[in-house]
Amino acid sequence: MRILFFLLFALPMAAASAQIVYFSPNKSEADKVVFVSSNATDADLMVFKTNFKSDARPESGVWYETEWRSGADLVVYLTQNRSEADWVIFYTKNRSEAGTRKR
Repeated sequence: MRILFFLLFALPMAAASAQIVYFSPNKSEADKVVFVSSNATDADLMVFKTNFKSDARPESGVWYETEWRSGADLVVYLTQNRSEADWVIFYTKNRSEAGTRKR
């Protein structure tokens, strides 16, 4: 019974909270509109892109990019206009810097 509970509820919930991201060409289908800043101090979120799906963690700022919308937990649209963005992000090369910035 415990195994069944784990397989049906706990495992899918853990996978759903990972930072698996799909970059959409359509603003209307995005969960978040994102502006990429060239300055780290302007960012709400520091993002580290990983090549391994297993590295993505919930709310960590470590993003794994998928090519398939159906495999994503977060769909984002990249905008050139900062004023329409929900999040301002900065891509960092250091994994330890990833995450939400405290202001």
